[in-house]
Amino acid sequence: MAAQKEHNAARSTHATAKSQQLTARAASNNPFAAGRRAARVASKAAARHERDTRAKLKAARVNYPSTLKARAIQAHSLHTVPTVITSVVMSGAHLTVWPAATSAVLIGANVAGLALGRRKVRVPVDESVSLEERQLMERLDPSYWVEHAPDRGLSGTVTTPPAMEPGGIRCEIRLDGTWTVKTLADKADSIRALLGARTALRIRITSASRGGWAALTLATRSAAAGVSSLWTPDRIPADPLTMSLGLDTETGDEVLIPFDERLLVSGASGTGKSWSFRPLMATAHLRGDLLLIDGKGEEATVWEHACRVAVESDEITDAVDDAHAEMTRRKADMKQRGISVWDGRQLTVVVDEGQVILALISKDKDRLQRLIELSSLGRSRGVVLWWATQYPLTDGGAPGVHKLIAPNLLTRFSLRVAGTTQAQVALDDCAHYAPHQIPEGREYRGHGYLKGYGPRMLRTWTLDDAGVRKLPKSIWTPERSRQTPAAPLHLVKEPAGQPVSASNRDRVLAAVQAGARTAKDVADGTGLNKGTVSREIRALTADGAVHRTADGRLLPGQQAA
Repeated sequence: MAAQKEHNAARSTHATAKSQQLTARAASNNPFAAGRRAARVASKAAARHERDTRAKLKAARVNYPSTLKARAIQAHSLHTVPTVITSVVMSGAHLTVWPAATSAVLIGANVAGLALGRRKVRVPVDESVSLEERQLMERLDPSYWVEHAPDRGLSGTVTTPPAMEPGGIRCEIRLDGTWTVKTLADKADSIRALLGARTALRIRITSASRGGWAALTLATRSAAAGVSSLWTPDRIPADPLTMSLGLDTETGDEVLIPFDERLLVSGASGTGKSWSFRPLMATAHLRGDLLLIDGKGEEATVWEHACRVAVESDEITDAVDDAHAEMTRRKADMKQRGISVWDGRQLTVVVDEGQVILALISKDKDRLQRLIELSSLGRSRGVVLWWATQYPLTDGGAPGVHKLIAPNLLTRFSLRVAGTTQAQVALDDCAHYAPHQIPEGREYRGHGYLKGYGPRMLRTWTLDDAGVRKLPKSIWTPERSRQTPAAPLHLVKEPAGQPVSASNRDRVLAAVQAGARTAKDVADGTGLNKGTVSREIRALTADGAVHRTADGRLLPGQQAA
């Protein structure tokens, strides 16, 4: 084929050279003119090159290996004629035809073998998978991949048999030669074309557990599909330093993030940012104090009965001043008591929408500086800043987060954003997770990536307006902070006329008073999960309502006394 291609090119070049030679002759009657001499030399060189390529083509045709089909025909031709003649001669009176019959059997067996060798490979696939998953798994099988990968520029890669996991299809790819995980990831479009995958299907290529291998994941399913996304206080972890963000859509595992860390949440309009942010705010409200600085006002309408909110310009400036003053007061208190980390209730300052707040105070250098200091100095003093914005940009005329505040927001979660520049601010050095490529649509609301967790999509918990209204009322003021720290909050009681449901803590205490002596007994008696039981027992023990003996038994406080 290469020789034929080269010969065709030489013939084309020779034809062009001859045409140019004729044009040169027509242009000048002088056979020694420079144009005619140059055209004549070019034509001779092209003719010589054509002869050389023709000779190479003949040699290539002679040396080209014969196919199995051609060899089979030649072999059978050699014995078919003699066997027919032999059968006729030997027939006589007894009609002996076994040589011809033997030859016919051999020919039939060979034809069957050739047909068997040309059959298409069929990969066994579990019947429970969808039609799309069946096609993808068949094309990921090594037999199909090795045959068709060179057509897509993927020579030197070999897949392992694919496996179906809770989050979709996964297989590993061996990288031979100069292939690396990065070069394979750059070929994602070629892989999509080879598999015939739809454009919206998420394809993730990462490093495998060993060198020279890559892991390929096709998100045909979501491991979080069977779990309700509605947040309840039972989702609050027993560890007071963590809070639950959502579920890993590939593994179904719950994802926890630091509670006392500064946070940046990014997401374009319509991505579910507000509903995804609410469970985190509710956790902060039930564990400590919450101050909401709302640049738009819609969220404040829902939260104003539960916590302190600031919407109007004077309310926002007062809130920034009060939070900064509280941070300064705690610094003096910590110095007086000789401690380096605040040991009281956490004050969580939530800014939503950041672009509006910055536009409001950008010309007020004093208050802008106080907001910057809240982001840089507040954490060790128990004043933690959480920032939410639709526009994760630090430059331009209307940034969504200040360039001196963004570096202090170490925990970052991003829903879908507009482009690569916003992705860079939203996830910093993990912008390659590509939050701007999250598909649009209602089914992807509340889905995003967590910085440092890996390029695995998470589905967040959500909290609707009714859930926010059930939260207990606790309005933070600087004067209230100077008082004795209050006990953790519980959900508010149901309105009058409706049955009052006991809180988890009351149920745990009632179980201990009824005779439960271990956490397992309490869990069995109340129906609560073990994490909730452990958290409530810890709180009741700290309040003195429950006493834990040296052997681990639980006793009511009065009985222990």
